[in-house]
Amino acid sequence: MFSTLHLPQTRLLFFFLGLVVTFVLIRISVRMIRAKVRWWPGNITPGGTHIHHVVFGTVFMLVGGVTGLAVPDEEHGWRAAAAALLGVGAALVLDEFALILHLRDVYWEKDGRLSVDAVFLAIGMTGLLLLGARPLGYDEFYGEGVWLRVVVILVNLGFAIVALLKGKVWTGLLGLLVPVLPEIGALRLARPGSPWARWRYTEGSRKLRRAYRREARVRQPLIRAKIRFQEFISGRHEGD
Repeated sequence: MFSTLHLPQTRLLFFFLGLVVTFVLIRISVRMIRAKVRWWPGNITPGGTHIHHVVFGTVFMLVGGVTGLAVPDEEHGWRAAAAALLGVGAALVLDEFALILHLRDVYWEKDGRLSVDAVFLAIGMTGLLLLGARPLGYDEFYGEGVWLRVVVILVNLGFAIVALLKGKVWTGLLGLLVPVLPEIGALRLARPGSPWARWRYTEGSRKLRRAYRREARVRQPLIRAKIRFQEFISGRHEGD
């Protein structure tokens, strides 16, 4: 059954399944709790202390990661199980990413949407890896030239950093796996409020006005569509 599980791609598949399935299940659970469904188990509150699922996620990630490092390579079943457990833990931790960032419970507030973004980004990047993408990878252009490989990686990384500074998070991060994306993000107009816009666009400048117009015309409709999809998956947040 586990004859091919020594392949990194297969272990990555187990991680991906653990991530996706756990995220779906935990979102079903918290929505049932929020709706006060009587027959559904509620929050875990021993002694009146609410234990957030990020705590369990941290434990699962630690156990899964250490197990994956400790077991011999030939123990394919154990390594697959460790990868799946790591995915379970990652889903539980990322689902409360906003809570960790803000150090307060913003799960059902607008800031809590950041957790959904974090999970979607993890799913997207893992999915691209499963499809054969490689970090900073342009193997078809390298040949045997080591220096060419280094130069291309550094240039690509530089464009990705610029894209992130321009407020294009998805483009910058996914661009580490998909060729050309970082270059597109780096060359396009920065989002208003991004570090690049604050540093490079003076108040009242033509570029800043264009950035605001583009934000209203293109970005805001996309954000509203993304929020509708997020709310369909994760539930409606307060203040909407």
